[in-house]
Amino acid sequence: ESTPERPGRPPSDAIVLFDGKDLSNWSTPEGEPAKWKVENGYFEVVAKTGNIQTKQGFGDCQLHVEWAAPDPPKGEDQDRGNSGVYLMGVYEVQVLDSYENKTYADGQAAAIYGQHPPLVNACRPPGQWQTYDIIFHRPRFDKDGTLLRPARVTVLHNGVLVQDNVQLTGPTAHKARPPYKAHADRLPLLLQDHSHPVRYRNIWIRDLESGK
Repeated sequence: ESTPERPGRPPSDAIVLFDGKDLSNWSTPEGEPAKWKVENGYFEVVAKTGNIQTKQGFGDCQLHVEWAAPDPPKGEDQDRGNSGVYLMGVYEVQVLDSYENKTYADGQAAAIYGQHPPLVNACRPPGQWQTYDIIFHRPRFDKDGTLLRPARVTVLHNGVLVQDNVQLTGPTAHKARPPYKAHADRLPLLLQDHSHPVRYRNIWIRDLESGK
């Protein structure tokens, strides 16, 4: 089990996406080497270098991500410790310093961005390590691209249930609700460069894709 002081150990069947050493499992969306900074067992967003994504694609999964907002905090509202975890590159669980920082409900930490506010604000102070445990079931499409079943997601933030098997209306977006578009069954996990030096560590994923 992870604590703010030290990361926990991944389960034996997990795919380790970041073990504290390098970004060999990640690239830019264009396929170039990831340019974020790695040090002391974590990596940090480098502003203006762009998003990074996994080289491997995933569908249904259990994902564990640990992150820390910059300390001392700078800015307010959405301009404070902002990043994001994008399942399949399009469904965002928001990363934000929501500790004593007001913003719109569906834009705070652990929101399904623009769709579902978290049930409670479980954010720790900036600089402290926080955990997201995410269970994701991808949308299902028929062979014509018609939506058969929407995506669903459950999120625990620091062990607290904040998204309880919520149904997504489509890809997440700012002040918009775009419809689903048929996509591959497996797509990369993406982390957002929002120009804030958010840190990440101990990222692992369990593939729950059953072929259904």
